[in-house]
Amino acid sequence: MSGPEPTVWLNALLGFLQWAQHGVLVLLHTLGLAGEVHGQPAWPWDVRIAGETLLIDLGQARQLGLTLIAVTLALLAIVMAVLVRRWRAVLSGAAVGLLVAAPWPSAVVLAPAVPTSFHVSPTAFSVASITHGTRLYSAACASCHGADGRGEGPLAATLTRWPPTVVGPLLGRHADGELFWHIAHGMQDTQGASTMPAFAGRLSDADIWAVLDAMKVLAARGGVRAGGWPLPVALPALSVRCGDALPQSLATWRNGQRVRVVAVDAASSTDIPLEDPRFQTLLITPDGTLPPPTRAFQARCVATGADAWSVFAAIAGAAPQAFSGTQLLADRNGWLRARGAPGTTWSDADFLCTSAARGTARSTSGLDSLIARMDAEPVRYVKGGFIH
Repeated sequence: MSGPEPTVWLNALLGFLQWAQHGVLVLLHTLGLAGEVHGQPAWPWDVRIAGETLLIDLGQARQLGLTLIAVTLALLAIVMAVLVRRWRAVLSGAAVGLLVAAPWPSAVVLAPAVPTSFHVSPTAFSVASITHGTRLYSAACASCHGADGRGEGPLAATLTRWPPTVVGPLLGRHADGELFWHIAHGMQDTQGASTMPAFAGRLSDADIWAVLDAMKVLAARGGVRAGGWPLPVALPALSVRCGDALPQSLATWRNGQRVRVVAVDAASSTDIPLEDPRFQTLLITPDGTLPPPTRAFQARCVATGADAWSVFAAIAGAAPQAFSGTQLLADRNGWLRARGAPGTTWSDADFLCTSAARGTARSTSGLDSLIARMDAEPVRYVKGGFIH
């Protein structure tokens, strides 16, 4: 997972700051004081609270938290002074004293903002969006950023600045809305020279959101080879068909339960696992169809559509032709947490999304232990400095 070890007060502070900033934006937009850009409310200022700074500078975070408390108390004192004339002088003095004594943080708690800083992707990280984004990435981005996202494309060496790699924590350091802005409007260095072209004229808004989904999958694929996903990966949205029933959305079918994803092709269709009360079992097949049953109580729910095979294979860090037999585990909140290689038993090494350093994580063995650990260590997804 991303971010340092969580603390209750820091989680609460970051959550409040995100809620407050988004709430201000919604209020301004509702009142007609903030316009729209790319189909969503536009952040009207060129700065925002730098949650990414507060994550690593706990001193500044404490100062900001204490200042917010002092300002809140000062505002209450002012309101009481207006309502209670008898105590007006005392309450007014208390308000001034609180504001003077507050440990106001430095300007480092502010970061540059763009109009789309608080925009949210409308794609739901779906298989369809990831597939579309992968095609667009290959056509528009891979020449510089590389087919594998490591910034080593054939044109990389011709640029004035080497392209950044997306295989790592880079995507987690920036909000999706800010990454969207950089792709749409390009990037410049401190002298104003272009370091990345703008794609707003070549890609639609939906295209850019799809490219961002594809980049998240690239990061996951590269992270597996390094020993763990650099960012939490959600179960991609898709349709599920169980037996002869009508398809339904993954969220409806999952209904808050854990999910075991099992890749099955024609050669391994006789190895389809039995249903398990500990989780829902979702089969992924190359063509999106359900293999005929070979025994009673086999898992009978499959991801519809052929694109799910390549998307889940990439997330698992496997080539499509070697994906069969791979299993993935997702927690009750829909985050993928572990990957089991074909023909192996579950162990601690399969845990790819964890809050503990891999060298210090407690030793676990077996599926029950992994599930217990998965439940005990919920995902704390920090992106762009804020918890999502």
